[in-house]
Amino acid sequence: MAQMKDRAVATLIGDVVGSRRARDRAGLHDRLARALREIAPGAVDAPLVTVGDEFQGSYATPGAALDAAWRLRLRLSPDVDVRIGLGHGPVARLDETTQDGPGWWAAREAIDWVKQTQSRATTEHLRTAYRSADEGPEVAAVNAALQCRDHLVGVMDERSLRILAALVAGQSQAAVAQAEGISASAVSQRVRSAGIGVVRLAAEQLAGVEAS
Repeated sequence: MAQMKDRAVATLIGDVVGSRRARDRAGLHDRLARALREIAPGAVDAPLVTVGDEFQGSYATPGAALDAAWRLRLRLSPDVDVRIGLGHGPVARLDETTQDGPGWWAAREAIDWVKQTQSRATTEHLRTAYRSADEGPEVAAVNAALQCRDHLVGVMDERSLRILAALVAGQSQAAVAQAEGISASAVSQRVRSAGIGVVRLAAEQLAGVEAS
């Protein structure tokens, strides 16, 4: 098949943190595959597991890719932790199964940076980064927001993570309170004190990011 003309898309490359220590790797793979199917609607190329615990996909805009990456983390949290590199740039389809181009190189650079940077104590909660083939002014701003959001999520306890995931999924605070066996006021307090409200607002704004 002849190489198709390049097109600019938002790319996503991710993997599971500490997957080699998983006792049930087959179960982990199945859970990851199910979660990827849940974020596939609207994708240019539906995210799929490629090799081992790595997965890839692409979306029309950086905001759509950022939102998909965020929703994936919440669907897998707190039991499964993933890190994700996001990119934007031209991508060429070399054949039915192979793609190449600056868009994919940008995402690979992003996830490699996450792997290196999360090993430092000050940035141990970092899980997401964004790169672009044409380094526009929005790249630094997006990464600043991602770093702050990842830190807030990284210091949450499991209950706060469950509440966050449930609220993002559209459940009411009353329904969340019932599921958690706590009062609605306790949920409201966590939304304020644990940074859940701020994290949700940041994620909503990141979902609107367009390429420069």
